[in-house]
Amino acid sequence: MGHEGPYLQLRPLGGGREWDADPSRLRPLGPAELLSARVAEANARSRTGLGLAGIRGSPRNDGAEDLGR
Repeated sequence: MGHEGPYLQLRPLGGGREWDADPSRLRPLGPAELLSARVAEANARSRTGLGLAGIRGSPRNDGAEDLGR
């Protein structure tokens, strides 16, 4: 997230084009909205073949990357 003049520039979690938003019209995500966004992002990663392999502590990560091996 960045800013241009009086507006904040937002970008979707999954990437994409930025848009300008008036800061007075923004609010933090609620717990359910945040969970939904994170689940959608994880599902999108799994569909593109990226899965969880690169995420530390994931079931598919045997820890070799964490130990420098």
